[in-house]
Amino acid sequence: MPRTIAVKDLPGLAGTELAPSDWLEITQDRIDQFADATNDHQFIHTDPEKAAKTPFGRTIAHGYLTLSLLSYLLSQNTVRPEGMTMALNYGSDKVRYLTPVKVGQRVRACQKIVEIAEKRPGQWLCKIAVTVEIESEDIPAMIAEILTMYIVK
Repeated sequence: MPRTIAVKDLPGLAGTELAPSDWLEITQDRIDQFADATNDHQFIHTDPEKAAKTPFGRTIAHGYLTLSLLSYLLSQNTVRPEGMTMALNYGSDKVRYLTPVKVGQRVRACQKIVEIAEKRPGQWLCKIAVTVEIESEDIPAMIAEILTMYIVK
């Protein structure tokens, strides 16, 4: 659950690890909807019969699908400054896909606040190191550094 914090306390959050998100199952329906939204229908994502003949043994989620889920996963346990009017996706400094997420697997996001600084009055840039874990796997699906801009009254 998101936690509200006083604006004056934001700089002290650097180095803070937040609780992991809940687990989320990656279903074929979710993969297919993402394929439709992005027009990326490569067989490895959408054709279970063909995908079964690959080293993965079944369909896998698009890497960008995993990345797109961060908005939902990170929001579960984020911090929000008092008086925040909005939070904006500001970009990514790094994104790496380390292990494919196979259909039926569950993922969750772990996050650590790397740095947070006021760039302009009322605009706080937060860099978050994210690891997307796959349940029962040793190697994560993805690591990333995500940037969020908090707009505060």
